[in-house]
Amino acid sequence: MAGNILYKSHWRWLLFISALLVFVFILYYSSKLINNIAQEERQRIEIWAGAITYKAQIVNETEHFFNSIRMEEGNHAALLAKAIKRVTEADLDEDLTFYQDIITSNSTVPTIIANMRGDIDAVVNVPDSIAKMRNIRELGDERSEFDSLKLTYYANDYVTIYYKESQIYYDLHTVIDNLLQSFFQETVINSASVPVIITDSTRENVINAGNIDSAILSSPAALSEKLGSMKNSNDPIELDMLDQGRCYVFYEESSVLKQLRYFPFIELGIILIFIIIAYLLFSVSRKSEQNRVWVGMSKETAHQLGTPISSLMAWTELLKEMDVDPSVSTEIGKDVHRLETIAQRFSKIGSAPVLEPTNIIPIIEEFTSYMQSRIPSLVSIKFNKPEVDSICLPINRYLFEWVIENLIKNAVDAMDGQGAINIDIVEESKNYCIDIADTGKGVPSKLQKQIFKPGYTSKSRGWGLGLTLAKRIINEYHKGKLFVKSSVVGHGTVMRIQLKKQ
Repeated sequence: MAGNILYKSHWRWLLFISALLVFVFILYYSSKLINNIAQEERQRIEIWAGAITYKAQIVNETEHFFNSIRMEEGNHAALLAKAIKRVTEADLDEDLTFYQDIITSNSTVPTIIANMRGDIDAVVNVPDSIAKMRNIRELGDERSEFDSLKLTYYANDYVTIYYKESQIYYDLHTVIDNLLQSFFQETVINSASVPVIITDSTRENVINAGNIDSAILSSPAALSEKLGSMKNSNDPIELDMLDQGRCYVFYEESSVLKQLRYFPFIELGIILIFIIIAYLLFSVSRKSEQNRVWVGMSKETAHQLGTPISSLMAWTELLKEMDVDPSVSTEIGKDVHRLETIAQRFSKIGSAPVLEPTNIIPIIEEFTSYMQSRIPSLVSIKFNKPEVDSICLPINRYLFEWVIENLIKNAVDAMDGQGAINIDIVEESKNYCIDIADTGKGVPSKLQKQIFKPGYTSKSRGWGLGLTLAKRIINEYHKGKLFVKSSVVGHGTVMRIQLKKQ
């Protein structure tokens, strides 16, 4: 039987190691897959970061180009104003062909000529809304956008020329603003779903952000912590934008990749939970089946014992009437009573036993006295009675005696017919403990839990159910504990029954 238990134990360990290897393989393969995905994402991020740097250079070059055009347009407007002024100040015999060509070639600079009363005499290169105006005052706030040049024709007569940079400049300025805004938007809203924060040169003020929780952006402390973690993940990209100055692009791996890193552990957790549930269901089912077998066997045994016990009781009475030695009939009567007690024990297996407050001292005393005459003479049983006369605990007497009997029998078997058994009652704060100590072979530490399992026995004959039933009676029926308190190989074992006080 012991070999079967060890064989089953080896199989359990083999299955456990196999499951562990499967878990390790799943974890390794998933981690490898995640690392491959992470590597591909890092490559995409590197390409994305390179594209940002390259596009920032294009934006800067474009803005340099537009600024050059703007300067040319500004110079053109200033030249036009100088030409008009030169024409008005020139002598009558001076050749003004060059200046007149500059004025007549103006096709881009918005120009408005108004007399001294503010009435508009002529316009060129202005929108229709301005061309329809009759007085310069109708420009309102828009008038501040124009530079002015006052030209005197006579002593009390003059005109004012209003001009500004051409519409081309404003169109170019709008284009560059849109280009810069588009650059920032494409940076923070990227196809790789990379969390991005763009800051100014202080690395504190956010210019734009994408794929970032708004709560982080609204909290300076959370923002600072986030920027620190992003900096640790990747060095920020430095950009020099003409309108923004030095900018920094902070970024990190996508939230999808972060979630994937936890996937192997979630997967293993689900598998582990499934295995635990399956194991528990199997254990409960197996235990329930074992219980049904034990209960059926016990009740059938009690039923089968009923008839011969009744006959033996009748024969005992007959022996008394035949003037047989009274000691013989008395001892036979004790054994018959013992058989009746055993039948009662078996009949109660599977049913909820009735627990009644009972003084355990006389029960142990009577039972040890009974067992002493039925064990080898070289084995002594000593019950060390406590100083008190009564210790009442809620027990079922028939089942409690059965436990004591099983423990004493196991102790006798462990001593090979020679040794001593000592029984002590120890009081604790919430419990009473009954210690049964023998001087037998002892139980190795690796087997101290195995001895309570069904089928385990060190004897050549036997079912290996004695300690199993004893533990069940104490643990399940009496809500106590039965365990090996201590054991030394070659010196003996102490079994402890622990029962709660009333």
